[in-house]
Amino acid sequence: MSRYRPPQPKSSPYITPEGYQYLQDELDGLWKRRAEVTKALAAAAAEGDRSENAEYIYRKKELREIDRRIRYLQKRLPDLTVVRETPRDQSRIFFGAWMRLEDEHGNETTYRIVGPDELDVKKGHISIDSPVARALLKKAVDEEVTVQTPEGARTYYVVEVRYRPE
Repeated sequence: MSRYRPPQPKSSPYITPEGYQYLQDELDGLWKRRAEVTKALAAAAAEGDRSENAEYIYRKKELREIDRRIRYLQKRLPDLTVVRETPRDQSRIFFGAWMRLEDEHGNETTYRIVGPDELDVKKGHISIDSPVARALLKKAVDEEVTVQTPEGARTYYVVEVRYRPE
């Protein structure tokens, strides 16, 4: 029996300027961290028997994870399209918009549509590839949106759309 998994669908190449800068800073930080881990790995390797050296094993694993993330970022960053301009029609929801939504129970939430690489639920950033974002695209204030979620259909009412942070 094989462990074949079909490839993931390709994610959108769009990113905000802040998101791109964050990924670039992460890449720079990883290169600095890699130099530190390499020195620690060399020191651990010099201690002798590597098969029972926990420090050596840990540093090899850490270096492998850092290298994996560096390879991903080096491959992903050139493919990204930084969206710097706001749309002409700022009354509708497009990429980069902050929107305030009200659900059927009267609860309000604020979301921002961003690229898949800058997804952060705690900040209210949702990916443009998500079902909620796809349903919200091109909607305006006072429009009602129904989104299919795993829990069932949810209805939102668009209260506010803006393109600048509060």
